[in-house]
Amino acid sequence: MKGLVLSGGKGTRLRPITHTSAKQLIPIANKPVLFYVLEHIKEAGINEVGIVVGETKREVMEAVGDGSKFGLKVTYIEQEAPLGLAHAVKISRDFLKNEDFVMFLGDNLVKDGIKSFVNEFKKEKPNSLILLARVPEPQRFGVAELSDGKIVRLVEKPQVPPSDLALVGVYLFDKNIFEAVENIKPSFRGELEITDAIQYLIDKGYHVKPHIIEGWWKDTGKLDDILEANRIMLSEIKGKVKGKVDGESKIVGEVVIEKGAEVIRSIIRGPAIIGEDSRIVDSYIGPFTSIYYQTEIIKSEVEHSVILEKVKLKGVVRLEDSLIGKAVTISKSPRRPKAFRLLVGDQSNIEIP
Repeated sequence: MKGLVLSGGKGTRLRPITHTSAKQLIPIANKPVLFYVLEHIKEAGINEVGIVVGETKREVMEAVGDGSKFGLKVTYIEQEAPLGLAHAVKISRDFLKNEDFVMFLGDNLVKDGIKSFVNEFKKEKPNSLILLARVPEPQRFGVAELSDGKIVRLVEKPQVPPSDLALVGVYLFDKNIFEAVENIKPSFRGELEITDAIQYLIDKGYHVKPHIIEGWWKDTGKLDDILEANRIMLSEIKGKVKGKVDGESKIVGEVVIEKGAEVIRSIIRGPAIIGEDSRIVDSYIGPFTSIYYQTEIIKSEVEHSVILEKVKLKGVVRLEDSLIGKAVTISKSPRRPKAFRLLVGDQSNIEIP
């Protein structure tokens, strides 16, 4: 079995950050989402992975390399435009050959991994196994309608969803999916939809098995989803200090201080992570906050936020529920509101009134 990871797409719901960065590389608990995906694939016993890349291919390729650090052999497959998930399958046929494969969307997190689903597919040998989860806003996803435990209909992002069962971003297929992707037409969005391909399999009598997952899953395509994913993953960490914490600082709860990081006259209340070579001075870092590498926070308060690399925060009275892009500078000016909620693009420079 092989793996196919989709790491293209424009990430429009996370702009302006994704104007310049791959959404799959946004760190959750200081690890890019894509890295969790690759680790889950390896854990499931799969060693060969094709990564479908688009306009952010250079960034993805630099981050993942040849896959050896994950114990994987990685092949990159270029998609000229985001033309749909089924199109990604279609252009990957030379890599996949006629082997069974798992397709994993590179911005999805499945907390407990996919090993059990891969084993289920190998044991029961359906033509396809699709993961479903109950969600409060099914109109944002592909949606499945079931009857007597069998899938009867799939609809992509319906205005009136037939159920609350969304397609999780993990699909398992045998070679018959290629027949499907060759016989469907682009949707009104101009894309080859994977829901249409799976519907083709159903209509032609192939065995498509649903699996409703009970564990935690998140599509990290929106700010609130990233913050929730970060909260969930941080709740699992165990504290360790590899950097420096001075005697005037206070560490409360499960806090990771990575190597090269410094905490000076500050309070860090976990769960939280301070990334490599970051510096926290005269500040308060509250629970469920991840601070990536080479970031400097001085006389500021941050809580329930994701701060990317090389950020500078100076004199920010309180920052919460925020995602701050790479190399952003935020500094204080005379007026001081109590709190801010920000989605800030890379290399921005902001003065807070």
